[in-house]
Amino acid sequence: MRLDLRPIGYVIGILLTLLGVTMLVPMAVDFTEGRGFVGVFAESALITILTGSFLAIACSNGKAEGLDIQKTILLTTGVWIALPLFGSIPFIIGSTQLSFVDALFEAVSGVTTTGSTVLSGLESLPRGILLWRGILQWLGGIGIIVVAMVFLPELRVGGMQIFRAEAFDTMGKILPRATTISLQIFVIYLSITIACALSYVAVGLTAFDAIVHSFTTVSTGGFSNYDNSFGNFSGPAEYVAIFFMIMAALPFVRYVQLVNGNSRAIFTDTQIKTFLITTLSIAIFVFFVLNSLFPGDWENSLRKSLFNITSIISGTGYSSDNYMKWGGMLVSVIFFIGLIGGCAGSTTCSVKVFRYQLVASAILLQLRKIRYPHRVVVLKYDGRPVAEDVLHSVMTFFVVFFLSLGVLAILLSLTGLDLVTSVSGAVAALGNIGPGLGDRIGPSSNFMGLNDAAKWLLIIGMLVGRLELMAVYILFTSKFWRN
Repeated sequence: MRLDLRPIGYVIGILLTLLGVTMLVPMAVDFTEGRGFVGVFAESALITILTGSFLAIACSNGKAEGLDIQKTILLTTGVWIALPLFGSIPFIIGSTQLSFVDALFEAVSGVTTTGSTVLSGLESLPRGILLWRGILQWLGGIGIIVVAMVFLPELRVGGMQIFRAEAFDTMGKILPRATTISLQIFVIYLSITIACALSYVAVGLTAFDAIVHSFTTVSTGGFSNYDNSFGNFSGPAEYVAIFFMIMAALPFVRYVQLVNGNSRAIFTDTQIKTFLITTLSIAIFVFFVLNSLFPGDWENSLRKSLFNITSIISGTGYSSDNYMKWGGMLVSVIFFIGLIGGCAGSTTCSVKVFRYQLVASAILLQLRKIRYPHRVVVLKYDGRPVAEDVLHSVMTFFVVFFLSLGVLAILLSLTGLDLVTSVSGAVAALGNIGPGLGDRIGPSSNFMGLNDAAKWLLIIGMLVGRLELMAVYILFTSKFWRN
């Protein structure tokens, strides 16, 4: 049977058209600023809207065909390729005048909410470009929530099928149900963003900084308007960021349930409890070490610990201090917590808390079987039995994730990068964290100095990591293309 790509083309066309319309917002900002860059977003919007519209019209006669598993995987991957591709246009023809690979790197980093950047001198850039970076991350944040809640559970990616019931069992009617769910998510996501922006204004940020940073905080993206990231906003703004980074790291399905009258779910979720306890415990440990290294201002040490640990574990990637100066032990802690991530169904990235919970439970279960071989013990998660295919999927994810991490690090080293840059760059890309470690891509640097080959590898890593690996890798199997 011939593969019908029209439903995929129709959805991608609609999304590209909407992306082009959003370009009109930074265009208006550039017009208000009066620096002569209005044409950048006008041209970008025209190209994107026309391409998206023509694609949607050309494929509109196939939209009734619906989406099966094969087409859903192609759509999920296709969207995350098409949006950064067109989102990179303002970086190419705008004041930044980046090369294609640099512009695509910035756009992919934005849409995947990674937060790695090739731009410097951010303070001098037109406000339209700065706003566009924030918009890309904000759109990517809500996009990945929809993917994680609606598509990935049905695709059985990395154990995400354990959340199928909470994602409202959408297969067979994926587009209509996705529309309903997405509308509720959008309202919640927008409300949290507005609350974040107002809170930033209340603690002293300008309206523009508050809006852009609310976009990149709630999306856990980490793009900032300043080269020293969040270092410009020490004090109360850091506490605001901590609160909303944590909000964004929690499962949005719980917020959907909350607004629909189920207030108990958010307080009984074991994943939420584990994430909060883990984050707080690590932050307290870092605080005591940091306070012993730099005594005299315990509040500053506490704030820096809470902020930077929350930022890294959630994959936001903000930095309010150059933690490379905190000593080898704390740098090692920061490296490893980036591999934890937030909760499933949030804007966060990396491995995710629930997978560690399932693996730990499986290990304990196996130990019990050794001790009591005749006892029947059922593996449970959050009070529900865990199917064997879920556990198998999680184990597969772990193997593939860390294997991919190793391969990417080796490939980066073959481009001439040193060991620290290669390994931390692989973690930053595949885990969608943002900054790496070391002098070249650490919290006080950016990725501009890397060679083009390394940037292409990191672009691939960011895309693969954001889509939970298996949804991309399956495209390279022959069985996938056999209907």
